[in-house]
Amino acid sequence: MIESILIANRGEIAVRVVRACKDLGIRSVVAYSTADKETLAVRMADQAVCIGGPTSKESYLQSRNIIMAACLTRCDAIHPGVGFLSENAAFAKAVEDSGLIFIGPKSETIALLGNKVQARKAALKAGLPITPGSKEAIVDLEDAKQTAKQIGYPIILKAAAGGGGRGMRIVRKEADLAASLALAKKEALLFFADDSVHMERYLEQPRHLEVQLLSDGKGTVLHLGERDCSVQKNHQKLLEESPSPVLNDSMRKAMCNDAVRLFQELGYRSAGTVEFLLDGGAYYFMEVNARLQVEHPVSELVSGIDLVHAQIEIAQDKALRNTQDDVTCKGYSLECRINALSAGTITTCTMPSGPHVRVDTYLESGSVLSPYYDSLIAKIIIYAPNREIGLRVMLRALGEVVIEGVKTNIEEQKLLIQSRPFTSGRFSTDLYAKVIAQEKHHD
Repeated sequence: MIESILIANRGEIAVRVVRACKDLGIRSVVAYSTADKETLAVRMADQAVCIGGPTSKESYLQSRNIIMAACLTRCDAIHPGVGFLSENAAFAKAVEDSGLIFIGPKSETIALLGNKVQARKAALKAGLPITPGSKEAIVDLEDAKQTAKQIGYPIILKAAAGGGGRGMRIVRKEADLAASLALAKKEALLFFADDSVHMERYLEQPRHLEVQLLSDGKGTVLHLGERDCSVQKNHQKLLEESPSPVLNDSMRKAMCNDAVRLFQELGYRSAGTVEFLLDGGAYYFMEVNARLQVEHPVSELVSGIDLVHAQIEIAQDKALRNTQDDVTCKGYSLECRINALSAGTITTCTMPSGPHVRVDTYLESGSVLSPYYDSLIAKIIIYAPNREIGLRVMLRALGEVVIEGVKTNIEEQKLLIQSRPFTSGRFSTDLYAKVIAQEKHHD
């Protein structure tokens, strides 16, 4: 029985988990860095404990400090949130070994899925379609040349242990392969302490789709439909919507069934996401996010299921109460990520409200945005009967936002949502570059 949870994260996701704890009658303890001492999550929690200095390396990546804080504050479990140590198998194992509950997948599952080569093998075994690519990590330059010839250019090199766009290099001809391989391996080692890279065929203008799943590790796996995350800047998502405007019912059913089958094969436990690339009329497995994702509210709104509540219940070894027949995804939801473009103090902060608008944020007037962390400061999520109405609701919500003291990407988000490709639903992962380039040209 979980009676107390340590939240090993910050910002809006820490606030989100504190709220879930309050809903469930669970005591919440927020672990914070010295830079986050005055933040909303710290004030909202039942207790807060400092785990280190202002940088992530000194605090939110200090697994020993986090586990010690959980033990000293008599917590039963640790919720890792998103990012930081949420997909770190060694951290999950250390939490388990300390006698605490890790609110997420088993450590061995995280370890398997954290390696892109092994994850692709698991997907292939479960019968999922995968892009042509290397079966193992690239050994050396000669291996890379031979594999690229078999796959066909353009190819993409990816850090085997990585994600978030780091350790990735697109190569269009053999003459560029040596330098790109060296850079990819160097970046992979820097960010993930592992210089292994693998190779896949590069899809020029794909859609990025993902299926949200819940699995209790006892055989029951539920999908909550798909999200379309194709609007990205430097491989970082900006807008996420559900359902995708480009999937037909048969492809949606096939993709969701594939995702469920993979989680069943893995014996997966907790919330997780299977990501796919859609290229023309075919889709391909890309990777698994073995954690809660930033865009999880989109799936919550269309399904009516609270994913954080479900995570906490599953972590207590409880079976899922629902079957797939009980899950009905209806309506339309869109999430808009508000990112800060500068650090500083928020002098004015007014967030939108009104019908069908949800805001996940930790901002208030007087909040200090630290230069040490991710630029995400708020998520605005809307729900509507259909996409046409949903886009208007989102534009109304964005029009109500007032953030003064720092620069944000709100105007860019408005441009993206009002652009002809986005409103038509016919766009790919290069939408941001096209829309912003066109706007600069007009200026």
